[in-house]
Amino acid sequence: MPIINRVADMQAEIAEWRRDFHAHPELLYEVHRTAGSVAERLRSFGCDEVVTGIGRTGVVGVIRGRKGTAGDAVRTIGLRADMDALPIEEETGVPYRSTAPGKMHACGHDGHSAMLLGAAKYLAETRNFAGTAVVIFQPAEEGGGGGRAMVQDGLLDRFGIEQVFGMHNTPGLPVGQFAIRPGPIMAAADRLKIEIEGLGTHAAKPHLGVDTILVGAQIINQIQSIVSRNTDPLDAAVVSITMFQAGNTDNVIPQTALMRGTARSLSAEVRDALERRLHEIVEGTARLYGATARLTYKRDYPVTVNHERQTAFAAAVATEVAGQGRVDTETRPMMGAEDFSFMLNERPGAYIFVGNGNSAGLHHPAYDFNDDAIPAGTSYWVRLVESALPG
Repeated sequence: MPIINRVADMQAEIAEWRRDFHAHPELLYEVHRTAGSVAERLRSFGCDEVVTGIGRTGVVGVIRGRKGTAGDAVRTIGLRADMDALPIEEETGVPYRSTAPGKMHACGHDGHSAMLLGAAKYLAETRNFAGTAVVIFQPAEEGGGGGRAMVQDGLLDRFGIEQVFGMHNTPGLPVGQFAIRPGPIMAAADRLKIEIEGLGTHAAKPHLGVDTILVGAQIINQIQSIVSRNTDPLDAAVVSITMFQAGNTDNVIPQTALMRGTARSLSAEVRDALERRLHEIVEGTARLYGATARLTYKRDYPVTVNHERQTAFAAAVATEVAGQGRVDTETRPMMGAEDFSFMLNERPGAYIFVGNGNSAGLHHPAYDFNDDAIPAGTSYWVRLVESALPG
């Protein structure tokens, strides 16, 4: 089955919702306007239940099918979209550009929420399925762990969700196409904080101090050996230092320095090895130069792992929508991270990518979600429910 005709007819309306979200971006858990708009629309669609405040500001809509379930068939599935934006100054120049200085939808969560709303409207109108569809609108994907918060708030148990599915747009993938893979599809993301203590001194007398800038630079150099020399070349890993703060004038060698960064991995074994080796390098390198350093390694989002059976099912549904040859079922994993991983750790499911066409990259100030992707993404959600919950 290709794009659903009714969904195609709804494209302009869904795009209007999307552009409203885009013009009013909100960060992390402070998505009050967006969540309120989502909840209001779900109620207007006639959802059987609309619950707010799950995971602080998450919204859940419940839509029950008109058909009965049979035997041990799946009775309830969850469909998840994210709502939050990013702290980036927008540079798109579009008429619906952000009205909030320093904030923009640079990752397409406006499109994700709008497509799931479109699916909810269609499903509430037709109810051509058995069991229950639960639409999940999540806050704080961008570093706030909103997926974890919703799980901890009882999302999956409270609504009896047996399987859960997620979707994200992908620049560079043609509009109307999909990409997915079983197993790890997005990386674990861990946070690094390195605090260095040396001995401050006059810049003209470096021999009287312990230079924390030199120590920090050597730590950065040594860290690069973890991926190149301590990790199997066939295993993916990334360690990046993204912030280095030290000193405040040109004639003083600073007493302290602070660095922050991230470690990414696609397996538990590599994740453990990164953490262990980082501690050894940070502490050992500092000691070599007469300084001390402390690494705080915070495990954040786990690896996003697609379950094999649900991945095959999602790929088949995507193929119905997009057509043969337009679903990449062996896409390469990405080293970006996703807190949908917390939901997949608790329930079987799958995460799929939908094409955003030739757009600027994610998290770029010129990025904009492609409204031409709406029919494919929304049709996928609808067919996923109708195929997973047949009468």
